[in-house]
Amino acid sequence: MKHTHSFGIRLVALLLSLTYVQSMFGQEAYFPPKGTWERRTADQVKLDPVKLKEAVDFAIANESKSPRSQELGQTRSFGQAPFGEIIGVMKDRGNATGIIIRNGYIVSEWGETSRVDMTHSVTKSFLASVVGLALDRKLIRSLQDKVVDYDAPTGMYRPYQRYDDADEFGRSKLIELFNTEHNRKITWEHMLRQTSDWEGTLWGKPDWADRPDRDPSKWLGRVRGEPGTAFEYNDVRVNALALAALNVWRKPLPQVLKQDLMDEIGASDSWRWHGYENSYVVLDGQIVQSVSGGGHWGGGMFINAYDMARFGLLTANKGKWQGKQVLSEAFLDQAKKPTSVNPTYGFMNWFLNTDKKLYPNAPASATIHEGNGPNIIYVDTENDLVVVIRWLQNDKIDEFLGKLLASVKK
Repeated sequence: MKHTHSFGIRLVALLLSLTYVQSMFGQEAYFPPKGTWERRTADQVKLDPVKLKEAVDFAIANESKSPRSQELGQTRSFGQAPFGEIIGVMKDRGNATGIIIRNGYIVSEWGETSRVDMTHSVTKSFLASVVGLALDRKLIRSLQDKVVDYDAPTGMYRPYQRYDDADEFGRSKLIELFNTEHNRKITWEHMLRQTSDWEGTLWGKPDWADRPDRDPSKWLGRVRGEPGTAFEYNDVRVNALALAALNVWRKPLPQVLKQDLMDEIGASDSWRWHGYENSYVVLDGQIVQSVSGGGHWGGGMFINAYDMARFGLLTANKGKWQGKQVLSEAFLDQAKKPTSVNPTYGFMNWFLNTDKKLYPNAPASATIHEGNGPNIIYVDTENDLVVVIRWLQNDKIDEFLGKLLASVKK
């Protein structure tokens, strides 16, 4: 009996010790089931409620001044560029919206969190993740492999196209993305980091027409840089990556994303990933739309704030959800590695706060999935925060983060 009593005392001491450790280092990770998300008060997750309210009120008071019509906004931004016409669906935006999550729990939310809106270039992070899933499943052997080794001649879907048209004689009816001397050098990693300098025209958009050089004489005759030596944010090249990934998966990328990632993290069924009116190909006898990497010419991911937050929580937890590795930790580590020629950019669209250059008020370790609007998924593992911000003025983001982080109790 004395031995049993001694064992009981040690067991109680161990449990108390574990409780203490848990209180010191945070509770077991919480992952919201589909359709629900538990909430906690600011005090429960060690945030100052007064300062937290100040941050939220600030976000609401500083809603973006850009047009609610995304069609008008995109036309203002890019419509004057060569071949800048919209070719994909657009949707008017909602009110300033946000969600603040700490320890996995919702602490505060505002605006229209269930509203499905365009998320613009946050779409790029979903596209990168689909490439990561292909890597995890060995469909891509290495990100250092040349993309040309995986490329396939792709037939465009043109319902009234005739192949016996003499005017078209000798012109290929196929899309071959990597068949130039320059493009054959490009790796998957170059595409993911936007350092490929890929050359070509896709879906009626030449690569040089996206954010064109101010000197028109450089549009057509510019000497290409070696892949990996220069960074250029370019949606034509992003769309080329989307088509390359479609050829690897041999099924629509929205299906891949849904089955292998979004369903795993309990996302809703309301999000949609769109391409363009002319981005259809014939794949294994089926008509398939190749999706876009953002809303530059329309299309991209249309999604609500809760589903954005779930994706942020997945990346915050190194690709693991409820004990299952949905997206490999190794891939996410690479996604957060600074690009040598642009240290504040990882894989698209992981923006990095290297040396606090993007947001001085935030930790240097923070990562941000960012798109026009702005649309932001802020991931801060130092403070166990995931924050979705939609339609806040761009020049107010850092100030908002400063107010939010001031609410963290030390």
